[in-house]
Amino acid sequence: MADVTQITSGTLIAAERVNGTNVYNPAGEKLGSVEDIMLDKVSGRAIYAIMSFGGFLGMGEKHHPLPWSSLKYDTGKEGYVVDLDKKKLEGAPSYDDRDFRWTPDYGRQVDKYYGVPTYWI
Repeated sequence: MADVTQITSGTLIAAERVNGTNVYNPAGEKLGSVEDIMLDKVSGRAIYAIMSFGGFLGMGEKHHPLPWSSLKYDTGKEGYVVDLDKKKLEGAPSYDDRDFRWTPDYGRQVDKYYGVPTYWI
């Protein structure tokens, strides 16, 4: 069977190739990188990119869910651009790995912070 990460072209990409992709603000500053993608199990749509930010060698790193609709792929940067600066990112919803549970209320908070229509009913 062909390796799916090798046969994609155009705008189609395997999820495992998105992980590790850099995320920039419009000024070109690197904010972090995509660590994971949250998908809707039923529709298959990407809903959030989980971006790692801060820390040193993985310690003290925070995870910021970014609504997928807020990301725009920039072919020149070979990364995603999101319209926020580091100061706004520091105040954005985030979590570390200690006992975090995703809830619809948390998802609504993320969507409201970024001013996008909420996925959560």
